[in-house]
Amino acid sequence: QVQLVESGGGLVQAGGSLRLSCVVSGRTFSDVVMGWFRQAPGKEREFVGARTWSGNLNYANSVEGRFTISGDNAKNTLYLQMNSLKPEDTAVYYCATGRYPSISDSEGGYDYWGQGTQVTVSS
Repeated sequence: QVQLVESGGGLVQAGGSLRLSCVVSGRTFSDVVMGWFRQAPGKEREFVGARTWSGNLNYANSVEGRFTISGDNAKNTLYLQMNSLKPEDTAVYYCATGRYPSISDSEGGYDYWGQGTQVTVSS
């Protein structure tokens, strides 16, 4: 059974930083695309960024230059380092495993999802 567990969310002031973690079990982390999505209140879930098993990266324009995705294959863990946080980054953040070998920016490109972790950025 594939399980993804996110952690690291919390409350931070604008301009601050947080690092989210996503531990994957039941699937070989290094063989799949791993993505981060977020969903703000009243909005649809949106793509944040993703990483292929070989380390290729893709980010949404809204987070490019501020967020960094990395992975530790030995720990089956994906990270999302978030810097220069803004109030509009407030959302529940989800990690997910990809269906395909290449990065997709749509929810349909991902099959297993974590439960999410809340990130709140105060102004």
